[in-house]
Amino acid sequence: MITPVTTTPTSGAQQSTAASQTSAITSDFETFLQMLTAQAQNQDPLEPMASTQYASQLAQFSMVEQQVQTNGLLSNLASTLGSVNLNELAGWVGMDVRSTSAFHFAGNPKTLFAQPDPQADTTKLVIRDKSGTVLDRITVPSTKSEFVWAGVTSSGDPMSAGNYTATLENYKGGDLLSQTPAAAYNRVVEAQVGGDTVMLTLSGGQVISAGDVSAVRTGA
Repeated sequence: MITPVTTTPTSGAQQSTAASQTSAITSDFETFLQMLTAQAQNQDPLEPMASTQYASQLAQFSMVEQQVQTNGLLSNLASTLGSVNLNELAGWVGMDVRSTSAFHFAGNPKTLFAQPDPQADTTKLVIRDKSGTVLDRITVPSTKSEFVWAGVTSSGDPMSAGNYTATLENYKGGDLLSQTPAAAYNRVVEAQVGGDTVMLTLSGGQVISAGDVSAVRTGA
């Protein structure tokens, strides 16, 4: 995954909170020991408290102590992760990202990227609409990996604005060797955390995972 912004914030407030929680636990434990000592000194000698009761009280306090420490650690972790996610999300918005998802055409020529098969002697760029219908099949140089699509049909009529996909077909001796999805740049208009990854909404409404991004550049 390409991430435009990587931050690892260190919060002094979080460290202060953790320190105060540790201090409070230590103080409470000392108070507990004083109470336990006073309880032992003032117990009825005819009906002394069983040692198992002391052990039970110590175990209960230990459980509370561990829970307080766990809650503190989880709180600090959640704050740190939340800050990192927000900074990372903000870094995506407004960037142009390259992926093999559908690309948005708004009337201007679109640059497409696809690596031809080294064995191919003929390559064709196939343009499809959002429903998958083939709109055009253009013969392109088999030695190039970057192509400019003018956004017009084979008869020269302009395509309507919308989302399209492109595939590079590789041929040898007239036989189809392989098909390679072509990539294009799209502007990121929204970024959000989805499960364990960052999901990006592109200018054409497409939603992709940040893991599907192969290149990033500053939005014009």
